[in-house]
Amino acid sequence: METWLKVLLIVVAVIVVVLALLVFFGNKLRKKTDAQKAQIDAAAQTMSMLIIDKKKMKLMEANLPKIVIDQTPKMLRRAKLPIVKAKVGPKVMTLIADEEVFKTIPVKTEVKATVSGIYITGYKCLRASAAPAPEPKKKGLFKKNK
Repeated sequence: METWLKVLLIVVAVIVVVLALLVFFGNKLRKKTDAQKAQIDAAAQTMSMLIIDKKKMKLMEANLPKIVIDQTPKMLRRAKLPIVKAKVGPKVMTLIADEEVFKTIPVKTEVKATVSGIYITGYKCLRASAAPAPEPKKKGLFKKNK
């Protein structure tokens, strides 16, 4: 056999092995996330709250309970999370929101939110006002000049 054919067969074999590993680990991660989603849905409850503020903050700066920070992996402690400050009854609470919910949740509005622990998974506006329109995307340098 020629050397270029041997190299080609080795490259194809390596690609097949890598794809098989990606499929295996992808299925494993999908099952894990499905189990976590089921746990979040099982513990979900509906609360009426007034959204005071929302920001993307680091976990250490967000004024979350110490036990939450201790249970978080060290790599995730530096990441910025969508944090929502809300008044639930007489208490002002700091909650973590889902990314999609965080983008659309209105500020200074009373909402009925689905909460699982300190994690907001969904909401509905209580008043007649609908969710605010998403912010317009920033124009690029060349589009500004046109």
